Amino acid sequence: MADDKKDQEKKAPVNQISIELPEDVADGVYSNLAIITHSNAEFVVDFVKVMPGVKKAKVKSRVVLTPQHAKRFLKALEDNIQKYESMYGEIGELEDIKEIPMHFGGPTGQA
Repeated sequence: MADDKKDQEKKAPVNQISIELPEDVADGVYSNLAIITHSNAEFVVDFVKVMPGVKKAKVKSRVVLTPQHAKRFLKALEDNIQKYESMYGEIGELEDIKEIPMHFGGPTGQA
């Protein structure tokens, strides 16, 4: 019986993939700005953290996708936003931003 169970675990369905989430990745990376560029072969999404009063922002993570994966990602994101909004209400949109803000206004910190 125990051998049968082990054999079944080893024979995972062909279309099933096992995904591992390492501890150092599980915490995630905070981003409040995404910059998307593309070539004929790939889409590049740079996730940036912009902080108030700081003139320089660093890319915290970069994801490179094939055009096909980018389109699948778009559809999956749209589906998840629809599910989110059906549970929590419509997500308000920010005013149209003409350029990337380098500061958020208000007083800046001084040392």
